[in-house]
Amino acid sequence: MATDTKPDSSVFAESSKPDVEASASTENSTAETVEQVKRATAQVVDKLGYLDKYFGEFFQEYKRPLIALGLFFGLFLSIKLTLAVLEAINDVPVLAPMFELIGLIYSGWFVYRYLYKASNRSELASEMNALKEQVLGRAAKL
Repeated sequence: MATDTKPDSSVFAESSKPDVEASASTENSTAETVEQVKRATAQVVDKLGYLDKYFGEFFQEYKRPLIALGLFFGLFLSIKLTLAVLEAINDVPVLAPMFELIGLIYSGWFVYRYLYKASNRSELASEMNALKEQVLGRAAKL
């Protein structure tokens, strides 16, 4: 009966074997994961090395649409900025009526200077034609 109360050492030995196998498989899977990460990193670094070539080819292929998109974005941004500045000026109590008054005075001067007499109207027409020829060229006779 004394042998029945004595703990069996084979039970402890069997329970420690799965831990050793589990740690070995964990180390093996960790090593595989590290290798996979190294391979993926090497591929990414290799692709990043040719990034300037890819961008150059992309820009050469899509040059006109990219320029058009940039101009459209710049136009949109400038319109938004202009409207924001005008809204800020309009919020100042004295500036809005003052600009309206300046606009009315300039419009009155323009009518008196260029539209009141026939000779002045012909002068305005000749100046407009000269400006049109400068912008469109000599061949354009619209």
